[in-house]
Amino acid sequence: MTAPAGQSAKPPAELATIAARVEARLTEILSAERRQWAGLDPSLDEPLGDLADMILGGGKRIRPAYCHWGWLVGGGDPSGDGALDGGCALEILHAFALAHDDVMDGSDTRRGAPTVWRKFVRRHRERQWRGEDRRFGEAAAVLAGDMAMVLADRTLGRVSPEARDVWDELRTELNMGQYLDVVGSARGSATADEARKIIEHKTARYTVVRPLQLGAALAGRPDLAGPLAGHGLPVGLAFQLRDDVLGAFGDPDATGKPVGDDLREGKPTLLMALAKSAASPSQREVLDRVGSELDNETVAEVQQVIVDTGALASLESEIAALLDEALTALAALPDVPTAHQALAASARFVALRQA
Repeated sequence: MTAPAGQSAKPPAELATIAARVEARLTEILSAERRQWAGLDPSLDEPLGDLADMILGGGKRIRPAYCHWGWLVGGGDPSGDGALDGGCALEILHAFALAHDDVMDGSDTRRGAPTVWRKFVRRHRERQWRGEDRRFGEAAAVLAGDMAMVLADRTLGRVSPEARDVWDELRTELNMGQYLDVVGSARGSATADEARKIIEHKTARYTVVRPLQLGAALAGRPDLAGPLAGHGLPVGLAFQLRDDVLGAFGDPDATGKPVGDDLREGKPTLLMALAKSAASPSQREVLDRVGSELDNETVAEVQQVIVDTGALASLESEIAALLDEALTALAALPDVPTAHQALAASARFVALRQA
């Protein structure tokens, strides 16, 4: 049922169609927002423009796609737009998370372009403004993220109480998971159990489970929350575990981030937890350098230890098992063949992707 470790998988054909519809709607929403606030003060167009650049500048549109597929599973009209604004709200909320995440991590680039806080640092320097440029850049990026969160709420609009409950759970879990991530980075390590807790709440539920449940709730089927979680949770876990692999070993040309970016940031990933638990004293010395200024040679040494301890192979095996679990769980969902096919293809894609 699963492909061998390292084998790529194509995204479901519907993903491009959904993405095009979402991007067209997002362009309308963001353009209207920029026109409104630039009319009050031209300087307000800068944070909104940065958000628009980030939202419209790439991304797989995975969350809106899962919202759409949840809508289909819930009996929603395939040709209707009942889940479109829900999907757009998810993408705008994701921009909030990315803008803040890049400040917390000190990341210079996102998808191959300068991060929001870095853009504001550059503006501060170019205009020779007062105060510390980095402090200004970080403050402006945090506010830009806050603008995105508010706009996401407004985009979702007036929905049923059940759909609003899913949305509120999603936002809460995202923030709690992010805090656990920050604490794990500060501690310098996380156990395998702690890493899995972070993955479940920061990524798995936020990326797959809640978007599926939101789409179903928008279609009037909040009762499908359990079966959708049965499929979505293992997919979401596999999604983040693949991200962990790419963050440590990914090709910068494909990921848009420097090689070994997660190793430099010291993210408390399951991959690192597994490596540390199996490392010899000499290997542990190498791994203890994670989270500091690493040159490419040291990154390569850390990568080799991750391979030699068996952590990478163990993670690939776990991803394969999660993919099998997710595919098996599709049988518990209502029989909507187009949705089943898309969900199966998407599960393989997120688990086996190379970027």
